[in-house]
Amino acid sequence: MSASLRIAIAEDEQELLTDLQEILVEMGHQVVAAVRSGTELITACQATQPDMIITDIKMPGLDGLGAVTKISEVRPTPVIILSAYHDQEYVDRAIKDHVMAYLVKPINESSLKASIELASCRFKEFQALQQHTSDLEQALQERKVIERAKGVLMKRASLSEPDAFRRLQLLSSQKNKKMIEIAKMIVDAEEAFMG
Repeated sequence: MSASLRIAIAEDEQELLTDLQEILVEMGHQVVAAVRSGTELITACQATQPDMIITDIKMPGLDGLGAVTKISEVRPTPVIILSAYHDQEYVDRAIKDHVMAYLVKPINESSLKASIELASCRFKEFQALQQHTSDLEQALQERKVIERAKGVLMKRASLSEPDAFRRLQLLSSQKNKKMIEIAKMIVDAEEAFMG
């Protein structure tokens, strides 16, 4: 079993909400919010910042999927959807909204436990992939700036490409700054002269 999680739950049927809360506590989790609507779920998640959200889809007013979409815009959180409905429309919305698990009611402790572990694991993988993508995008942007700075040095100082790169390395070392910082300064200076 994974570590104890702080979980927010939303279910409009009070009896099911109470049962779900009891099951989660017996499993060793902390229920930080137990609410009966999507709007209440948003407010509760802003206040408690749970590790996971378990929500019904159909609730009065804003439904569970609408609520978790709004919550995830501010703070991505793994989500398990509980529903008596398994219409394709709901499944498609759940996929689009990055829901990590979808349980059809009635639920039992073993399926809930498996879904919690799966959702936690998948969410960590998803976060790691997003970070990796972000790192790659940043590296690509930095590489473009370094290439532009090399071009400036090649033109202004009549250097070959390898010599321009070595000059960037040398300046980086001498100024005790990252190469990207030196490259940005060179590109900015060139734009100042050209502009």
